[in-house]
Amino acid sequence: QVQLVESGGGLVQAGGSLRLSCVASGSIFSENTMGWYRQAPGKQRDAVATMTSGGSTNYADSVKGRFAISRDNAKNTVYLQMNSLKPEDTAVYYCYYQRSHGYPWQRFPNWGQGTQVTVSS
Repeated sequence: QVQLVESGGGLVQAGGSLRLSCVASGSIFSENTMGWYRQAPGKQRDAVATMTSGGSTNYADSVKGRFAISRDNAKNTVYLQMNSLKPEDTAVYYCYYQRSHGYPWQRFPNWGQGTQVTVSS
């Protein structure tokens, strides 16, 4: 099992910036994907940005050019730098970890508790 602890959420005005951090601990497999999902009230949880341990990234179209994901593998930490924030970015942001290889039961995704990001207009 992997534990994920997020930090860095808060309230910001439109056009502002926030940086989220997530530290992973526990049974961490060296080859993995970490990243961020978000869920707004009444909506499904959607991927925002993910990054493999090898450095490959994926971004939702809605955040390309504004958000940047990075990670420090030595510290088992993933970051999300969010710039030019918009009111529609308001959501609970969840940290995500998934092992890249192994049996299916070993590759269940792990989730953090979530951190609220609120962007006022």
